Amino acid sequence: MNKLSQSLYRLSSGLVTLAALVVFILFMIFVLPGQAQKAEAVAGGAGSPDTSYFYSSADLNRMAEAYGEEGRAAYVYARFTFDLVFPVVYLAFLATSISWLLNKGVPEPDNKWRLLNLFPVLGAIFDYGENITASIFMMTYPSPLAWAGVLAPVFTLVKWFFVNGSFAVLLIAGALALWKGRK
Repeated sequence: MNKLSQSLYRLSSGLVTLAALVVFILFMIFVLPGQAQKAEAVAGGAGSPDTSYFYSSADLNRMAEAYGEEGRAAYVYARFTFDLVFPVVYLAFLATSISWLLNKGVPEPDNKWRLLNLFPVLGAIFDYGENITASIFMMTYPSPLAWAGVLAPVFTLVKWFFVNGSFAVLLIAGALALWKGRK
């Protein structure tokens, strides 16, 4: 974990961070709205594991039923196209931004608080775990694999903890960088 954290610090120059920010913003403007519309059309008001914080295996079962065969296929397709890219986009933005700001706000290389730059990495890992398990559940419906129905909600909750936590860390890192810069 330390090596990965240090690698992110080495990678995160101002130019790399700016590029990641631009890609993130462009993705949010041009790609995400279209994907959200497609997901809503598939879900038909039944919700989606990806955008839920809390749901159960029974809720996942209700979603799979409501999606129908075409909707489940579209859900799985989206997880292995769009949702392979989106975690990389937010990971690049959050990891480089947090690392760049923490490098300024907490410059001591042995300070354990610098490991907070790994929050977005964990968010992306759990996002992929959610995508895989929810997709397995959808692909095996109407006889879904029970373990996928148990793991998907856990991965989703943990994903959101780390993704939302990453934005909180970003704000704190920005405040620390400003504070150090004023000294």
